[in-house]
Amino acid sequence: MRTTVRRAATAALILGLAAVPAGQAADGHDPGPRARVWVTTVDRAELMAQRAPVTFGTGSSTHPTIVVDPDRAEQTVDGFGASITDSSASVLHGLAPAVRAETMRKLFDPVHGIGVSFLRQPVGSSDFTAAAEHYTYDDVPAGQTDFPLAHFSIAPDEAKVLPLLREAKRLNPALKVMGTPWSPPAWMKTTDSLVGGRLKDDPAVYDAYARYLVKFVQAYAAAGVPVDFLSVQNEPQNRTPDAYPGTDMPVAQQLKVIEALGPKLRTASPRTKILAYDHNWATHPNDIAATPPGTSPETDYPYQILNSPAARWVAGTAFHCYYGDPSAQTALHDAFPDKGIWFTECSGSRGLTDPPAKVFRDTLTWHARNVVLGTTRNHAKSVVNWNIALDSTGGPHNGGCGTCTGLVTVHPDGSVTTDAEYYTIGHLSKFVKPGAKRIASTSFGTTGWNGQIMDVAFRNPDGSTALVVHNENDDPRTFAVKVGERLFEYTLPGGALATFTWPRDHALRGKLDQVSLDGATATASPAGEGVGNLVDDDASTRWSSGQSQAAGQHVQLDLGSRKHFRRVAVDSGGNLGDYARNWELSISDDGTAWRPLASGVGVGQLTEVDVRRTAARYLRVTSTGAAGNWWSIADIRLYD
Repeated sequence: MRTTVRRAATAALILGLAAVPAGQAADGHDPGPRARVWVTTVDRAELMAQRAPVTFGTGSSTHPTIVVDPDRAEQTVDGFGASITDSSASVLHGLAPAVRAETMRKLFDPVHGIGVSFLRQPVGSSDFTAAAEHYTYDDVPAGQTDFPLAHFSIAPDEAKVLPLLREAKRLNPALKVMGTPWSPPAWMKTTDSLVGGRLKDDPAVYDAYARYLVKFVQAYAAAGVPVDFLSVQNEPQNRTPDAYPGTDMPVAQQLKVIEALGPKLRTASPRTKILAYDHNWATHPNDIAATPPGTSPETDYPYQILNSPAARWVAGTAFHCYYGDPSAQTALHDAFPDKGIWFTECSGSRGLTDPPAKVFRDTLTWHARNVVLGTTRNHAKSVVNWNIALDSTGGPHNGGCGTCTGLVTVHPDGSVTTDAEYYTIGHLSKFVKPGAKRIASTSFGTTGWNGQIMDVAFRNPDGSTALVVHNENDDPRTFAVKVGERLFEYTLPGGALATFTWPRDHALRGKLDQVSLDGATATASPAGEGVGNLVDDDASTRWSSGQSQAAGQHVQLDLGSRKHFRRVAVDSGGNLGDYARNWELSISDDGTAWRPLASGVGVGQLTEVDVRRTAARYLRVTSTGAAGNWWSIADIRLYD
C-alpha cells in the first residue's frame, strides 16, 4: 500500500528535503529544549570551553545525522579516571599546599573540576614509584618466607598515597577504587624477585597470595578507602618486564588464585568485585615470542578464564590499550554477555623530540577515538588512563616507561599544567555520572581513523543525556543530532572533541521504537561491497555500489519474518553525497511479488520515510535516478 499523506507539499518532512533551520521554529518562538556544549580543540585554543547552547528544532538535515535513542540501553557506567601511583603521589605531595588543593579540585571536584570518578591503584610498587627500591606490602629478607603474613603493612602508602585518596573521596564521594598488584611478594615467586618469574605452584602459596590481597582490601578500607574492584595481576602476559615489578601468570595460575581468593573476598569484603585478565585487547607479539618453549601463548586468555568454574567469582574482564583494538571487548561481551567489561589502563606517550603541540594533538585525537569512544562503544564500564600526575620529565619512575604522560604535569617551578588526557577523560567524567547507562547512537567514525564523526551517548541517573562527539577529520565537519523528532546541527573544528548535554524533556521523547533486525539478511544489485553492513546496526560500516548510481539498482532485506513498521530510515552515514537521488520502497511477503510502498527524492545523508503501519518480510529500496556518486548505505532501520 502506498503512503497517502505528505506528498509534494509535505515531502520535506518525510523525505529529508528543505527544513526549518535547527534551533529556529517557523513562527520565530523558542521551540523548546537546548543542549549545552563544551569543546576542546587540537590547538588548545579551546580547552573544555563552554560555547553557546544550541536549540533542538524541528525539520530535518542534509548532513550526517547522529540518531540518539535513549530507549536502547547498554552497559552501566562505573567511572572514568586514572591512577594515583606512588610517582603521582610524590609529585602532588611536593606541591605547595594551596597549589595541591587546587590541583585536586581540578581533578576530582564534579562541579569545579572534571570529577574523576575511578582510580586504579597499584597494590605495592609499579614502575611508577619514587622509591629507590621496588616493594610490596610483605617484603622479607631473601631466603625467608612469611606465610602468616605477620609482616604485612601498607605503610609505604600512608604518607602520600592514602591521604590523596581520602581527599579524592572527599571531593567526589562517588569515586570508585580498584586495586591491582604488579607482583606478589618475592618470597612467593619462583625467582625470589619482584621483576619477572611466576608464582610458586604450591597450594600454600596460592592461599597466602589470596590472603595477602584480602588484607590489602581490609587495610585500605580501614584507612578510609574502600576497594570496589580487584584484579589479581597487572598484565599477566608481560613475561619480561623492563626492570620493574611484573609476573608471568598463565591462565592455570590465575584460576588457582581466583579460586583461593573468591570465597575469602566474598566473606571479608562483599562489595569488592574480582576482574580477570587486566591486559591488552590482544596478546602482544613480544609476549608471544617470550612464551616458554613447549607452552601455549594463551592468546585466548580471558575466554579461558570466563569458561572456567572460577568464573563464578569473577565480575568480568579488564583490558588495556597497548595492543589490538577495542572491538575485542565486544567479541568477549558477545561470548559472555553476563560478564562485565572494564577498561583499566592506557597511558599517553610522547616522543623524546616531539614538540608539545604535537604531543597534545596526537594524544587528544588517538585517545578520543580509541579510549573515550572506542572503549565505551565496546561495552566498557570504566575508562582509566595511567598516571594522574607526573613531572615534566615523565617521572619519577623506576624502570619501565620513560615516555609516559599524565593527566597533569608538575613543573620544576611548582606550577601545574593540564595535558590532553585531562580533557579526554574530562569530556566523560565531568558529564557522565556513575550509574549512567550508555544508550544507542549512530556513529560514523572508527578507531582506526576514517575521517568521520564518531560519538557515544549516555543517559545519566537524573535522566539527562550526555553525547560525546569527536571529529576525526582534519577539516571542520558539520553534523546533526536527532533525538525523538527534534534535532540540531553543529560544526566541529578538525580533530575537536565535544560534549553536548541536555536535560530530560518530554519534547525529546520519541514516538517510535526501533525494530530489531537480528537475523535479517541483505542482498544487493549490483552486489558492491559490504552488503551485510546494511543490517549490522553499525553506521561506521557501509554497503557501497562500487559504481555510479543508476536506475534499477536496489538493495533488499529479508527480515526473517513479518515485521510491523511505520518508518523506514535509509542512512548513508558519513559518506557525503552517496545517498540515492531518487528512490522507491517496495515490500513483499514472499520475495517474489512486490508492492510499492513509497517513493521520493533524496537530498541528504539520512532519508526517513513515514508510512501507514504495515507488515512485510521483505523490503526493497530501489534507486530510480542517476548520479555520478556511488550509492552507499550505512544502515537501514525500521521503526514502529
